[in-house]
Amino acid sequence: MRRLIAVGLLTIAGLLSMAVLVNAQEARGNIQTAVFAGGCFWCMEPPYDKLDGVLKTTSGYSGGKVANPTYEQVSGGGTGHAEVVQVTYDADKISYAQLLDVFWKNVDPLDGGGQFCDRGDQYRSAIFYGNAEEKQLAEASKQQVAQQLGKPVATQVVPEATFYPAEDYHQDYYQRNPVRYKYYRYRCGRDQRLEEVWGAS
Repeated sequence: MRRLIAVGLLTIAGLLSMAVLVNAQEARGNIQTAVFAGGCFWCMEPPYDKLDGVLKTTSGYSGGKVANPTYEQVSGGGTGHAEVVQVTYDADKISYAQLLDVFWKNVDPLDGGGQFCDRGDQYRSAIFYGNAEEKQLAEASKQQVAQQLGKPVATQVVPEATFYPAEDYHQDYYQRNPVRYKYYRYRCGRDQRLEEVWGAS
């Protein structure tokens, strides 16, 4: 009798553990990350942060040959890194294709020398794909943009590389320093150029 009770309790405990695990997975959702380079990483956080299904954005560096690069190293050029934003999202709520649409509308895809007032390879525009499906979607979207604009697209579509989070003071810069952020964005001519390329939003 005791053995039966013990087995029964173990079975119940196992079922409860499984239910907790399933609920945790459902609560967590289908969490994915995507990495995009669009010039200054401060400016790439806001358009993603406001999307339903995006859990967080993290400014950082990717695509280079130096481990654990600093902002000074990357902004000075020569490390091979680009300033990027890593988007953590729930793929059950928002698709990679939707993230690509937002990416394109926030970059100048015709500029191969940087983005807006920020010049140099460290400010290039790029899509870092993580698998074959993402690569296919990214390349297809690039082709559509080229057709839409009627000009060659300079934005790179490249394999995912090690992502290094930027220093803490760069994270959520537009929220922590709204006045400085708005001044920088205006002085850089970002919105003016985006309107020239894509039209008024």
